Amino acid sequence: MTHAQTLGRLMTAPMGLVVLGLFALAMLAITYLFARWKAWKTLEGFLVAERDTTWWLTGPSIASSWIWAGALLVSTQMAYEKGLAGIFWFTLPNILALVVFALLGPRIRRKFDLGYTLPEYIHARLASGRVHAVYLIPFFFGQLLAITFNAFAGGALVSLLTGIPPTVVMPMLVGIALAYTLVSGLEASIVTDFVQLVLIIVGMLSIVVPAVVVAGGVPAVAAGIRGIHGTVNVLDRDIALSFGVVTSIGLVSQTITGQQFWQRAFALRRGHVAKAFLFGAFLFALVPIGLSLLGFLAANPRLGIALPAGADPSLIGVLTVNRLLRGSSAVIFMIVLLSGLSSTIDSSMSAASALWTIDVVRYRDRARQHSAGAPPDAAGAADARMIGHSRAAMIGVSILGLALGYASYFIAGFGVKQLFLFGLAASAAASVPTVLSLYVERLDERGVFWGIVAALLGGIPLIMYGNYIRDERWVAFASLFMIGVSTLLCLVLPRPADA
Repeated sequence: MTHAQTLGRLMTAPMGLVVLGLFALAMLAITYLFARWKAWKTLEGFLVAERDTTWWLTGPSIASSWIWAGALLVSTQMAYEKGLAGIFWFTLPNILALVVFALLGPRIRRKFDLGYTLPEYIHARLASGRVHAVYLIPFFFGQLLAITFNAFAGGALVSLLTGIPPTVVMPMLVGIALAYTLVSGLEASIVTDFVQLVLIIVGMLSIVVPAVVVAGGVPAVAAGIRGIHGTVNVLDRDIALSFGVVTSIGLVSQTITGQQFWQRAFALRRGHVAKAFLFGAFLFALVPIGLSLLGFLAANPRLGIALPAGADPSLIGVLTVNRLLRGSSAVIFMIVLLSGLSSTIDSSMSAASALWTIDVVRYRDRARQHSAGAPPDAAGAADARMIGHSRAAMIGVSILGLALGYASYFIAGFGVKQLFLFGLAASAAASVPTVLSLYVERLDERGVFWGIVAALLGGIPLIMYGNYIRDERWVAFASLFMIGVSTLLCLVLPRPADA
């Protein structure tokens, strides 16, 4: 018996296809209606929306980009498994990860106002090709992983809800986001993210979650706040030192090495950067806190909500909705899920296009022009060519992300979780050097390069071992090791005072 059969379906496959089609058409229509046509013709417009976005529009985009499959599914799972402590240690690091950018975003605009990517700034700051190259590993991999994870998890989830095979859903999810992001790049992502966040907050937090709570009963929520093996003590030592440490380091590191956030920092008006990230952090917090109620309900044994044998624990929220609600809520629930998945996928496509165009194509072109002594292209021709490269990069990263999603589905032992752990290691290795590059003047390229390399070589085996023996303490130790060794080497190998 499949998971779809044991969990039950909220809608038929034909209805699911209709919802997917209407969602795609709506996002395309929004992009064409609100995109500024001139932004299609300049690289600055395509990659950073002419550096003229506002805090009230970009803040929801920041929140929506951070509401990926993990926020929609894992938040409920943590409330179900670990109770109040679980949702606390899931939500707090997610908020801090965005609040950090209220400091880092304005800082980089003061130091590198007309930049496009963080690796571009690192190259200019340290004048080191090898550091620039090693930085591109976590930055590119993070965007690729986001597409893979959301396509894979989204495909499985939509399949459970509708019965449509995951192998059919995955390319549809990627194709929907690609279709509108190709139109006007970052601006398309920001505008659709705004709408998608409205759909998430209104649909999930104003309709679905309240309806589920009413169906289950408010006392049932209170009875489940400990989770199935958790505690009401949000500072529980065991949970804090294992799950809390891992999520705190991992999530903050992932934002620091997340080009989608640096891209938005460069796109905002100068005085709007801090306000946008603080607003985004507040909006994001509403989602896991609201979804935690589904986990508390599921943890109440009196409701009889239990995962079927072999079902992934992250599906507990879907199961709770399925058991307590029916009818039109199914369509609303699916639209909310599509909004969360698409907002992350389109942001990753746009971020990857900036990395490819600025940090690969433009650096390659400049090197060729320097060696050949050829004059640069005229401005208009250069912009048109670079926008073409940006769109090609979106298509390329989409194909590669989808291919990894299929590999995770068809190849035994090749899992998204292993990719996620590698991405966690790469993020943790580069996060502290990135912060130091903004605040420490004597930072030397030797310390940054060897710090990241040592962190990766030492941290990845530790993380994989912890995952193999299923002990979160090893993963926490690996995270602390990577942070520590990269920081130490950056500080003990400072640039000479006369350099």
